[in-house]
Amino acid sequence: MAALFEGFTLCGVVSGSPGAEAALLGVEVEREEDRVVVTDCGRSVTVYKVSDQKPLGSWHVRQGQTLTCAAVWSTRSEEYVAVTDSRVIRVWKDEDTSFDKTFKATVCADVARVHAAGAHSEPVVLFARGAVRTLDTLLEDPRQPIEEPLPEEEAIRWSCSLVEGKQLVTMFTTEQNGDHFLYLQRFVPNSLHKYKLEAEESGARPLSLCATVRDQNINLLCLYASGCVYQSVLPVHGKVQDGVLPLPRTLVLQLPVGDGQLTSASLVSLDEASIAVVGVPHPSAGPGKEFLCIWNTNFQTLQAAKEIGGKIHGQLWSYSGKLYVPHGKALTVIPYECERSSLATALGRLQQNQREGPQSAATVISWNALLHADAVQPQRGNRGVETRRSKSRKSQMTSLLTVDQVLEEMKTASEDSVTREVQIILSGAAGPDFQLVVGRLASQLVSRCQSDPGFYLHHTLAQLVHTGCLCHSLCPNLLMLALEKKDYSLAQLCLQLFPDIPEAVTCACLKAFLDVADSELQTENLEPDSVSFMEGVVAGCRKDGVLENGFSPVLLEEESCDVTVPPRKRKDEANWSVLDVPCPVGVKKAALLNEILQTAHTESFLLPHLKDLTAQQVVLFLRYLKFLYLKYYQDASTQTMGLRSPTATQVMDWVCLTLDAHFTVLVMVPEARDLLFQLHNFVRSQVRLICELGKIQGTLQDLHKLKQGEDADLYSIEVIELF
Repeated sequence: MAALFEGFTLCGVVSGSPGAEAALLGVEVEREEDRVVVTDCGRSVTVYKVSDQKPLGSWHVRQGQTLTCAAVWSTRSEEYVAVTDSRVIRVWKDEDTSFDKTFKATVCADVARVHAAGAHSEPVVLFARGAVRTLDTLLEDPRQPIEEPLPEEEAIRWSCSLVEGKQLVTMFTTEQNGDHFLYLQRFVPNSLHKYKLEAEESGARPLSLCATVRDQNINLLCLYASGCVYQSVLPVHGKVQDGVLPLPRTLVLQLPVGDGQLTSASLVSLDEASIAVVGVPHPSAGPGKEFLCIWNTNFQTLQAAKEIGGKIHGQLWSYSGKLYVPHGKALTVIPYECERSSLATALGRLQQNQREGPQSAATVISWNALLHADAVQPQRGNRGVETRRSKSRKSQMTSLLTVDQVLEEMKTASEDSVTREVQIILSGAAGPDFQLVVGRLASQLVSRCQSDPGFYLHHTLAQLVHTGCLCHSLCPNLLMLALEKKDYSLAQLCLQLFPDIPEAVTCACLKAFLDVADSELQTENLEPDSVSFMEGVVAGCRKDGVLENGFSPVLLEEESCDVTVPPRKRKDEANWSVLDVPCPVGVKKAALLNEILQTAHTESFLLPHLKDLTAQQVVLFLRYLKFLYLKYYQDASTQTMGLRSPTATQVMDWVCLTLDAHFTVLVMVPEARDLLFQLHNFVRSQVRLICELGKIQGTLQDLHKLKQGEDADLYSIEVIELF
């Protein structure tokens, strides 16, 4: 989920010319998160302290001069850098009062942009004809010749610089005769790569781009005039390649544009799944209204929206949880918040409003009811609507302030204090933001537990999980923290309540459960139903030798035509047809393994991670599955006890998956030979049972068709021979 809060005006905007599309040359972050450098389209550069909404310093060029490049802050040299009249680079410090007394250097080619790439990197100068230099290299010899990779008719439209480790990358897009290209300049080694942007069938052109670095890859988002948002992934460290390469792309979002195309829009990436867009119509608003929206690309949902008054200039910046939007004659700062995306938050999993009496449990409320709840209410004036919104915003800000205070205290407070504060928040929280509150508390608590080895709150974490508002994608480190701390009861709770556990984490839990000693689990307070089920299974005995469900291992042994029964050479070797076998693991360990069997998974995703199990772990796991299978077919009531237990189908699925992942290894392990033969017959029995049931179903259907036209007497006895 995402939220947009009340914004405020940082400064006025004066365009450089009456018909200018851009309102500002740029808004760049300064040395602190709360300070930005604003360069207008005229003659001034101003530094603002955002929280105070006041300027800290301002510099103006003389009459006849023009700022042609947005000023940036160089963290390495602690200086400001800007360009005037396309070729004059100016460098100055805070104590400099005017541009006349600042350092300046004239270069021999027009400059397009200056980028502050990173905290430990020099600013990068991008020339209009595509050449790239670091600032310190350029100032050593300002009159050095500058190459021209771009032809005269090719113009730069957008550019940025990124740093990943020691690799500095500058990217820029160009336009030539309606075609658009992307250039990627790497510095180690020094290479320039050219990509061609794929054209839209509708002829829509790229309007806005943004680039971020994640996992040593450049993630490039491109918004077209048709409303399509494409993502391209390029490696930060790549090989030198010649020629024009196609730029691979994936459609991640289709924004509503109405009947025509977008003319002035911009987007920025907020996190891995959220983007902010300005200048795109709101799906439910009428024409003539401009909005700032936050969309989730994973679930294609609109998370938050705010109406913007005045003309939209197609510019948008994001720094430190704030969006900077120039519109009309003002630059507005709008704080935002993006929680970690999950399916539960995208579908609107909310806490019911607190009523008289006990607090109701969390539930999934109808999204349609939430959106149209006010439709059944009588229409009121706009003033009343605004009053309710204002009250809601004030209440939301008060709640967020309280949660923020608790989150800050959780970083250093004692265990008792944290437990008490979380309890207060959970007892008083309710409403649509309850899941966000629980997610933030859990993430902060897990982060504290990971950074402070002596700090761990089992009961508080279990309380947060018990709310039913957490899922793995909302707090991905919680389950792994439970395994690290050997908190198996919390791990079991997560496996029961998290609907979105990845297959890799499921296998990590399986490995941990197989390796843990039964003695370590004696003090664990596991879920009672799961333990009671296993106690009943282990204590169960055969019913006077009577086999249920038609299972006969001796018959299977006789009918096994494609597998040779291994000869029995030792008298003390156990007969596989004996059903009353001991459980190879303890009761509590079995209860944990049962949670794995009941976890949702996709076979193609699970198989690669199952291969990480060792041979000893696989043999133990298969022995337990064999035990469970035999007990199920020894007594059919085992699966209908009303307790939390895996089904026979789930047991057989895991047998097949484990054998598929480790069959080559198992055939080389001597102690696994008999086990493989037994499991082979178990699978065959399931296949035969399903086939016979299918035959019976078909026979009954045919008999039903034959008997439809016959009239039976009031009382009759019919004998039907199936075979």
